[in-house]
This record gives sequence, C-alpha cells and structure tokens, in this order.
Amino acid sequence: MPSPAVLTAHDLHFAHDGRDVLHGVSVALRSGTVTAVAGPNGAGKSTLVELLAGVRSPRRGVVTCRGSLALVVQRPAVPDTLPVTVHDVVAMGTWSRRRRLRPTAGAVAAAIDRVGLAGLADRPLASLSGGQRQRALLAQGIVQRADVLLLDEPAAGLDSRSRERTRAVLAEEAARGAAVACVTHDDTSIEQADVVVRLEDGRVL
Repeated sequence: MPSPAVLTAHDLHFAHDGRDVLHGVSVALRSGTVTAVAGPNGAGKSTLVELLAGVRSPRRGVVTCRGSLALVVQRPAVPDTLPVTVHDVVAMGTWSRRRRLRPTAGAVAAAIDRVGLAGLADRPLASLSGGQRQRALLAQGIVQRADVLLLDEPAAGLDSRSRERTRAVLAEEAARGAAVACVTHDDTSIEQADVVVRLEDGRVL
C-alpha cells in the first residue's frame, strides 16, 4: 500500500513576465520516499520546488502540505563580513515564522557531522569552499527533522564523495519517514530515487 501523501500540488501554473513557464503540473510527495525532479535547464524544476515550498505563489493551482517543511537552496554568495559560523547557519534551520526553537547542541553537531563538516562548526561560513557551504545548508535543512524536505540541486559543485554522502543523507531522511524531493542532474541520484518527476518545457512528461 502506498505511503500517504504529505505534500500535494494540483494543476500548477506559473508565469514569468506574463508567459507561463509551468503548465498544469501536479505532483504528490509521499512519506518515506525520495522524489527526483529531473529535466533540462529551463524546464521549470527550481520554480516547481519554490512553489511547493511556498516561496512563490502559483498563477493557478493549489499546493497542500500536511506537515512541517524545510527548503535547502543552492549555495548563496556570502559576504566576507557576514558574522555567522557553520554552527549558526545550521541552528537557523530550527527557526520558523511563528517561533524560534532551541536546538540542542547535540542535534546541531549531529547534523554537521552527517554532512561531513565535523570540526568546522566554529568556522565562518564565508571562509568555506562552495561545496562546504552547500553541505552546511544541507545540515540546516535536516536538523529540524521536517516532514517534507525540498532541495534545489544540493549536490551542485560537490565532488563525487560529497555527492555520495548527500545521497546517503537523503535516503536516511526518507527512511525516518520524511517526504524528500530533490532537483538534480545527477544520474545516480535519479537512478536511486523512488519516484522521478521529469519536466520539459514546464510540463511533466
């Protein structure tokens, strides 16, 4: 019997500059599964994830989420003067619009260790390489143990070992019951996913 859908999207349309870039997209993310969102550049993958996360609003269509949600974005450019450490960035994953939770030091440290950044908790984020920053953002996403975990190319810019670790972390999140959806161009991630949503020209193939 299929696991229950934690997040559903029905008939999503989204327009840039008056032109639709998503056309009637419907998806269901189920607990305990990893969904790979695949397709060529410009197909609408990142836009779809932003709609699912509530970062953008559809021109038409409905997104329904029945639990907590975490979004992991592609690594941002970080000013050298930004006074945040890896620990700070990961702890931010427990913040919400309604209240700020108090993460235990153990939970933050465990998330940092899972992404392979043990020993770097006190390092300024701006001092890290691009791949290390991306892994810090992944730790930020997993520390809150959300019901839905959405990721926009979390393995972009990572070496093969780090990509393998990222795939393992996402599988672990699904194993604990999360619904995981990940935009990816990585063939291995697509092959190992439980579900693949392929987009082309803003439509599900």
